[in-house]
Amino acid sequence: MSEFPVTKKQIKVFVTIFIVLIFLIFGKQFFISVEAGRVAVATLFGEVQTEIYTEGLHIPVNPLYKWHIYDARQKTHKEQASVPTQDQLQTSIEVSVQFRLQGEATPAILKSTGTFDDVIRVHLVPALRSLLREQGKSIANAEDFFLEETQENLQTALLSGLKASLEPQGVVVSAVLIRDIQLPRFIMIAIEKKKEREQEVEKQKAELERFTTEQKQKVVAAEAEKTAASMEAEKIILLADAEAYRIAKINKSIGNNANYIKLQALEALKAISKDKTSKIYFINGDSPNPLPLMNIGDK
Repeated sequence: MSEFPVTKKQIKVFVTIFIVLIFLIFGKQFFISVEAGRVAVATLFGEVQTEIYTEGLHIPVNPLYKWHIYDARQKTHKEQASVPTQDQLQTSIEVSVQFRLQGEATPAILKSTGTFDDVIRVHLVPALRSLLREQGKSIANAEDFFLEETQENLQTALLSGLKASLEPQGVVVSAVLIRDIQLPRFIMIAIEKKKEREQEVEKQKAELERFTTEQKQKVVAAEAEKTAASMEAEKIILLADAEAYRIAKINKSIGNNANYIKLQALEALKAISKDKTSKIYFINGDSPNPLPLMNIGDK
């Protein structure tokens, strides 16, 4: 028998110390904290575990697990590729693909593909480039890429094609957007010259419209002046006719009015009488209206 027998109390202390030491050494291996928007997948001696660990704290877990973290949030991948068209020209197109990983598919992704970056390199980029080239074959001319209808059809075709290709791989594609289109240099120069010619034509049209408007305004002004002159001439004619009518009426009235002739004779005599050298003779003095005859000076 030992000189110092081990009691049950001492055994409990030793076990407690051992557990504490194990926890201090391997404590972090017994739990895992997954950040928001991420998914953790474990492997045990290289074997992928089917269980997934979503955001939050998970305890206890096997301390022998090796962890692989996947970002399951919405992501955007930009890609630029040269796309040939039926006219054998190469057009540079830059697109953006909005996508995310399916959390429940991450164990299969880890097993068949690898990491998040591997998914983009192995699945997303090749599929996108292949679809771009394939769609380019259906476009007759490179400059057709600038047509709104062509761009809409291209985005729709890329979206449906990527969905069909990537969803079985655990990738959900939500949108494909065309960011930029760069046509061959000589086409860009031709388009710029065409736009300049169109702008010049529009400028000439505007100038012609301005000149035409001015001429119409001048014609309207001339017609207004002509109308005013015609009205003025009519006014003058009317006034002249009125004056002539007035004179004719006066003359007619005078000719038919004996009293008026007497009055005029009296006025004449009155004027003559003021001159002391004047001599007045009357013709037919017996007449009710003798006509005076003035004799100035002595014979």
